[in-house]
Amino acid sequence: MSAREIISLVADDFRELNRPEGDFRPDGPLGWPGYDLSRARAAERTGETESVVCGAAVVEGTRAVLIAFEFGFLGGSLGERTGDRLEAAYTYAREHRLPVVPLVATGGSRMQEGMLALTQLQRVARQSALTREAGLPQIAVLRDPTTGGGWATLGAGADVVLALPGAQVGFAGSRVRPADADPAAYTAEAQVAAGAADAVVRPRELRETLGWWLRLLAGASDEPAPVPEPLGARDLPASGWDAVGRARSPGRPRAARYLDAYFTHRLAISGDRCGGTDPDGMLCGFGDHQGRTVAYAAQTGAATRPAGYRTATRLIRLADRLGIPVLTLVDTPGAANDAEAERQGAGAAIAELFGAVAAARTPITTLVIGEGGSGGALALAAPGRTWATPDSYFSVIAPEAAAAILKRPPEDVAMTADQLRIRPQDLVELGVIRTGERRAR
Repeated sequence: MSAREIISLVADDFRELNRPEGDFRPDGPLGWPGYDLSRARAAERTGETESVVCGAAVVEGTRAVLIAFEFGFLGGSLGERTGDRLEAAYTYAREHRLPVVPLVATGGSRMQEGMLALTQLQRVARQSALTREAGLPQIAVLRDPTTGGGWATLGAGADVVLALPGAQVGFAGSRVRPADADPAAYTAEAQVAAGAADAVVRPRELRETLGWWLRLLAGASDEPAPVPEPLGARDLPASGWDAVGRARSPGRPRAARYLDAYFTHRLAISGDRCGGTDPDGMLCGFGDHQGRTVAYAAQTGAATRPAGYRTATRLIRLADRLGIPVLTLVDTPGAANDAEAERQGAGAAIAELFGAVAAARTPITTLVIGEGGSGGALALAAPGRTWATPDSYFSVIAPEAAAAILKRPPEDVAMTADQLRIRPQDLVELGVIRTGERRAR
């Protein structure tokens, strides 16, 4: 698709921004032979005068600034004039408090302009950072191809990254990567699997998906997220070991069921942007709860891996920047403790999450819905705003491990569970969790 075709696919009422047109030296800043002719041919072929088309439009009811690349114009490459247009688009977005949607299709920086083209990436990064500081969301759509500096700034630097199926996505373009490189690694699907992009979206679903993301990320609120109602047991456990048994029961409601009951519509983010995902251990995203946007980070009952903690950190920091309240669901026997988890930086990942929760200005609401296994669970819990369901427990250590450390026989595990005081009612008495006031006022 051309730039204007992708704009028509996702938006209505597009109004192109004024085009800043500075002086342009013959054959560009390097005096590259034939550059003017190449530009003229590109303009004739595409009907555009540069490799980006920028303007304001309405996407499913939400006004946004769109930056659409025209790959037919010199491979969608970035030059000085491209940088001028991008800077003007971001400036307009901040002045009018609008989200930015880069629709990226580029081969990278324009070699006919040399280092002056490459330094446009610094301009783009600066504009993106200023827009981030202004609390405005950036949602990128990766088209075919998205490579080079365009991927490393407008694409990968966005808050949410969507991609079209089969799109070539990677820092290295097809002509410069190693000859024996696996082409499957340079695809939209591979970037999602590696945690660098959030989702692959089919063209016919792109407008609706983009519209939902824009609506959800614009839903700032200073009201805490209401605490979900318990979906499992209603009576309190009789003993500590009873609490453990309930929390570990295969039939107990898990995170997905709580999220489905809580949200009328939700969209997931995926990946820690460091090469990892943890779909089996952590669910993160944004959803609509009774007409309000709430961000969520939910453990699934499995041991949480480092990528899961980093994804939750990414979620909380984004919600904090956009002023969106957060709901966290605690349910894990603990952090993954295998050798691979240590190599992936488990301790650092948990530390980052502790720090993100501690530093968050947006309100965070926590519900313990199952196992609360030590620091791997506590990292997701909001100090002073944590509740627990009757079929949950929270403990400094698993009762079995505590008994083993104390050199107690297996038959003393249940007694140890009681001594640890891990039942919900025990935690209320200890002041660790709250009771009552379940719904935010």
